[in-house]
Amino acid sequence: MRLAAVACTFAAVLFLAGCGAEEQAETPQPFALTESAIGHYCGMNVLEHPGPKGQIVLGRIAEPIWFSSARDAVAFTMLPEEPKNVAAIFVSDMAAAPTWEEPGPENWIDARKAFFVIRSSKRGGMGAEETIPFSSETAARVFVSMHGGEIVDFARIPPEYVLGKSQAGG
Repeated sequence: MRLAAVACTFAAVLFLAGCGAEEQAETPQPFALTESAIGHYCGMNVLEHPGPKGQIVLGRIAEPIWFSSARDAVAFTMLPEEPKNVAAIFVSDMAAAPTWEEPGPENWIDARKAFFVIRSSKRGGMGAEETIPFSSETAARVFVSMHGGEIVDFARIPPEYVLGKSQAGG
């Protein structure tokens, strides 16, 4: 009887370990930016705008939602009317971007791990203030030394900076 209990416990541990590995394997990967990417809010080709881009993967949906700016991707996560089953948020890593005009098709980083520069002199694709993502704090500091601004993490991006005071409730 005792051997059966030990065997069941061992089997349960193996099962749970396998579940964790399965969940990790299901973490979405970023999609490469192509000419067919259309911005969720503007309805325009994402490649027509300079600056960092964004993509959000929802639940088990096989295609990303594209954003012409990193700021729009952040806004999506803050707006109450948008879906909340976000599986992944990716933004352009501007530390690895070839240029501001062409931020790169495959240099994506997890937005929740990025260092964002806000309130800089650089403007996004539609001329609006931008949340500029970097994979390292050092790269963000270099950017701030050239363009001004302040560095924040994803959770500390002020809603009023992204949404404006009227939509952020202030």
